[in-house]
Order: sequence, then C-alpha cells, then structure tokens
Amino acid sequence: MIFLLIGVPVLAGIVAFFIRPGWMPRLLLLAVAVTHAGLTVSVWMVQPAPVLDGWLLLDAPGQLFLSITSLLFLMVSIYAVGYLAREDWGSRQDFKEGLLFTNARESVFVCCLLLFLGTMTLVTVSQHFGLLWVAVEATTLVSAPLIYFHRHVRSLEATWKYIMICSVGIALALLGNFFLAVAATFNGQEHIPMLLENLMDNASALHAPWLKSAFIFMLVGYGTKMGLAPLHTWLPDAHSESPSLVSALLSGALLNCAFLAVLRIYQVCAAAGMDAYGRSLLVGFGLFSMLIAATFIVRQIDFKRMLAYSSVEHMGILSLGVGLGAGGVYGAMLHAVNHSLTKAMLFLAAGNIIAVYRSKSTREIRGVFSVLPMTGVLWVGGFLAITGSPPFGLFVSELLILKAALDQGRWGVAIAYLALLSVIFIGMAAIFCRMAQGHASGLPAAGATPRGFKTTLFNEPLLSVLPPLALGVLTLVLGLYIPEGLHRILELAAAAVGGF
Repeated sequence: MIFLLIGVPVLAGIVAFFIRPGWMPRLLLLAVAVTHAGLTVSVWMVQPAPVLDGWLLLDAPGQLFLSITSLLFLMVSIYAVGYLAREDWGSRQDFKEGLLFTNARESVFVCCLLLFLGTMTLVTVSQHFGLLWVAVEATTLVSAPLIYFHRHVRSLEATWKYIMICSVGIALALLGNFFLAVAATFNGQEHIPMLLENLMDNASALHAPWLKSAFIFMLVGYGTKMGLAPLHTWLPDAHSESPSLVSALLSGALLNCAFLAVLRIYQVCAAAGMDAYGRSLLVGFGLFSMLIAATFIVRQIDFKRMLAYSSVEHMGILSLGVGLGAGGVYGAMLHAVNHSLTKAMLFLAAGNIIAVYRSKSTREIRGVFSVLPMTGVLWVGGFLAITGSPPFGLFVSELLILKAALDQGRWGVAIAYLALLSVIFIGMAAIFCRMAQGHASGLPAAGATPRGFKTTLFNEPLLSVLPPLALGVLTLVLGLYIPEGLHRILELAAAAVGGF
C-alpha cells in the first residue's frame, strides 16, 4: 500500500511528461488524484504494513498529514482541469528560438504536480531521518518549475529565491542529521540506527549536547521550508507568483511536510527528556513568526502576498501550539487541518479573482461581490475562517492553543498571542472588505475576460467554484463538529508528539 501511495503519482508524472498536451494530461491528473485519495481512505480502514525494514511506515502524524495532502490535491486537480483549459498557451514563448511547442508546458506542469504529490507522500511515510531529508529536498526540486509556470521576470526571481533559500535551510537540516548521527554513536558506543523508533527507544543513550545541536539545526533548516521567521523570505514571493492552484498546495500541503519533519526531531528530544528545551525554542519561533506576519500583512497591497504572510502567521501558531505542550499539541494538529483547508480555499478563490481582474493589487480591485458573487462569498467567508472567527474550525484550534497557555499560567505568551491575532484580523479585514464591496472597478477591457468566465450573476465556471466551496464547507463543519475518526487520529498524533 505504501509503495502504491508513492509509486502511482511518480509513475504517472513520468508518463505525463511524454504525452501530448491537451485533455490527456488533465484527465491523468484527475485520475491519479482520485486514485491517491482512494488509497488514502483505505489506510484509515487497514493500517499498511511497514516496508524496507521500517524505513517507510505510516504512523498517526504521518497519516494525518497524508490525508490533508491527498484531499487538497484532489480539490486542486478538479480546479486545475478548468484552469488549464482556460490558460492562453500561445501567449508566451516556452523557450527561446522555439525549441519546444509553447503548450508543451502543460505536460511539464502536470508532470511536476504529480511528482510533487509523490514526494510529499514520501515525506509523510519516511521514518529514517536520512530518507526524510531526501524527501523534503525532493519536494523543492519538483515544485520549483511550478512556481516558474508564468515565465516572467517576477516568476524567475521567486523561483531562484525559493531554490536558494530552501537549499540553505536544507543544508542546515543535513548538518542537523550529521549531529544526530554523532549523538547516536558518541563515545564509541554501538551505533543506533537513524530510524525514529530506534532513536526514541534508545533516547537515553543519545549524547545530550549533540542532540540539542541537531534539534537547533533541524528546527532552523526545516523551519525555513516551513516558513518560520526569519528564514521565511522565499514564501511570500513563491506563493504570490505561482499559479493559485500551486499556491494552494504550497501553503496547504508543503508547509505541513516541513512541519512534520520538525515534529520528528522534537519526538526524539522529548523521548530523551529534553522536551522543555525544544518547547522553549518552538514558542520563541512561533511568536516571532506571528510578529513578522502581522507587520507585513498590515497595509499589504498584493493580496496573494497577504495570504502568504498569513501562512507565516499560521506556521507560527503551529509551532507555538506544539511548544506549549499538553492540549496545545492537539490544538496544533487540529489547526494544521483547518489552516490547510481554509488557505487552499482562499488561494483558489484568489485565482478566480485574478482570472477576471488580471491584477493582484488590493488598490485596483473593488466590487468582487457584484462581479463574482460566489467567489465573493467564498472570499469573505475565507477571511472570517482564516482569522479564527466562529463558527469556523480555526476558531476552535486557536482557542485550544490559547487555553493551553492560560492553563500553564503563561500570561505573557497568551497576551502576545491575542494581540498579534487582533492586529492581523484588523489588517486583513481592511483588505478583504475593500475588495469585496463597493462599485466594481479594476476590470480589464471588454473581451479580455478569460475563456470560461462570464461575469454575470452566478455565472462562474463550475470547476472554479466547487473545490473552494467544498473546502469552505469542511472548515465550517470542523468548527461545529469533529468526526470521531478525525478526533481519534488527532489524539494519536498529539500523543506521539508529546501531547496529552
């Protein structure tokens, strides 16, 4: 089963590279997304056996993040069918001097999307720290062409920034792996395999100073990919310049993969009795990331960059929740689910707005409610959800994290947390409300509306509205009711990471 989860998207991605652009790669993308979702559902019923001597194993945290990734990829694939059909493939050169047909980019795009799914799946099932590092690095390599999809100067800059900064982070994480290996063989003792289970079972034998160094380097290294400040600077550019469906995957799925890598090394530290040391660093990075996000969200003029900085904020909240421990870990796990659903919904809705207005400027776009009524509802609903307003799911998870801080008497952390959430709410409210209300402005000249978009009442493409609508309904439901199966896996994941 684990081999199928990884192999199906990887093999399909290779096939997609060679097939003719058009409906074939789109149907292949959708078929793989449905198949992967079906396989993911099956692991909720029957736990897959570990393979490769335990190098690949699906535990509770991995199962949670695999499920998020698979669900988001399915929604994005449905959206992508309409998106790729509307794309004007003949408007830009693919390579200089016409070395390839311009629409060959579609096959490359679908190929990279499928490989992206395969590498993210590999992250969720990797139990060996060396393989985990390889998987996280692989997600960078296969997603970089997706960022460069539009092939203009800003896309090129964002792609290089993504590769360079994440490469620095992954190099630091590799150094952390070396330190962890030294901690496992210190003083000539018998080498402890770099498998998570082995390291946790023998945590008392690990050399504490080397283990602490490994945690710092992995936290900073994988934290770079996760979007924790101060090495978050690739994230606003990459999310802003990517196609909106790619931004949805980057924010809703990729950041979770890096977060899972941080959780793995934290599990080892907690087993070695260094959980207090790890939690203090996670709380510090979490609050600092929220502070940086709040600073840049206020008066932001690019609404996709605003959503990107919102991702920095929520990665900080995840870090803070784990750092608080106890019930905060459960809150962080629930928050990861809610954030992924909500942020993907917002990025897909943003794609609809950009398709009609041909702009990302918050100063140019007005009257989304009147021009795109369904997208306007999703846009404002997404704002309420992402800022933790009741009755959406993020309200519940943010409240659980706040409760964890208050239960521990950490009033300073609680006050800073609430203050930053308030500033971010105010900053985002000003942007969302201006865009949604008022007289429609910023529309392109007549005839410039993309194929498939008719800007009359409720006449939006079905494939552009259904995926974000489904995600919005899910995050609303999770604010009112958490299904028993999800609650159980959240508890198991939280317990594995040192929660209650």
